[in-house]
Amino acid sequence: MPDETTLLADECAVEASTWLTTLADIASGAAPESAIPLLLLTTSQIQLVGARLGAISDIVLDQRFETDPGPDTELDPLRAGLAQLLHGVDEYADLEDPVTSPTPATGSLSNDLVIIAGALTHGLAHHEAGRASEALWWWQYSYLSDWGDRAAMAVRVLQTLLAHLRLDADADLVGEAEFDALHP
Repeated sequence: MPDETTLLADECAVEASTWLTTLADIASGAAPESAIPLLLLTTSQIQLVGARLGAISDIVLDQRFETDPGPDTELDPLRAGLAQLLHGVDEYADLEDPVTSPTPATGSLSNDLVIIAGALTHGLAHHEAGRASEALWWWQYSYLSDWGDRAAMAVRVLQTLLAHLRLDADADLVGEAEFDALHP
């Protein structure tokens, strides 16, 4: 019978795989009219996985080092597909750190989503190699240090875009921006 660590790693691996598959489908441009709502939904779901990892005690590796999971997955095609799909709405205003530094910065949805994809893929490599605790350690560590922040910002930006599209934007302006974003 699998232990709690293995069960949690298996659950996280299923969610990570589902998110990566959905992201790749969206980035392919097959359904550009639903890209923003689907990105909001799927990124909110993976953010829940990260929050769950952030809420548990720190995962500590027995060996105190991470086994090399092998070569990194090539994510440039994913980044390019997302950048093309989100052209015109990809960049947004951000802060360096809302707690320690109110310095204005800029962000990119496509970049945020690829950062999340890279972290999840890295953890999946550990999981697929049978290293459940290393997968959990990586997902937790990278959630707290990087992808959790990027997921939170992506969800905020996607929700804001959706709100503007549906609630308060001039219909002609929205139509033009949507057309430009979907037909580069």
